[in-house]
Amino acid sequence: MPKPIQGTYPAYFENYVSQVPETELSDAFKNQSAIVNSFFDGIDEEKSKYAYAPGKWTIKELMQHMIDAERIFNYRSLCFARNEQASLPNFEEKDYAVNSNANNRSWKELCNELKAVRTATELLFKSFNEEMLNRSGLANNKPATVNALGFITVGHLYHHKKIIESRYLSKYN
Repeated sequence: MPKPIQGTYPAYFENYVSQVPETELSDAFKNQSAIVNSFFDGIDEEKSKYAYAPGKWTIKELMQHMIDAERIFNYRSLCFARNEQASLPNFEEKDYAVNSNANNRSWKELCNELKAVRTATELLFKSFNEEMLNRSGLANNKPATVNALGFITVGHLYHHKKIIESRYLSKYN
């Protein structure tokens, strides 16, 4: 399915969609698999506890946020693909992070969870036909298509990978 056009997702997600270089969703998932399967494994337990400023998330909390967001985007995608008519609720990422328990988990466990969630994401999107990918629904009373949510998912991970590289891991280089 081709890259979504503006207007098929809320404008605030443009930052994520624009970070995806691929024009086809299946290629985007395929090409990002190396990041999911190896980049995060290169971060050790000690580094994963680092927050670059007071009040900022640790890398562990950021990883849990990526996992949570991907699950939420998947739920929205499933609902929209199945023609849900109700507007789905928003999620407050800061509240989720505070209640995540991420800092009490091992980094390896979080990496394994991201890999499992991404595998489920790819299987979910492979199950959608073109009609389903073109369906739209409402989340927080804002419309988005299933296809757009796929690109948002990929772009969201790219966005946070860049933050990890520039604000967290740069301390160690």
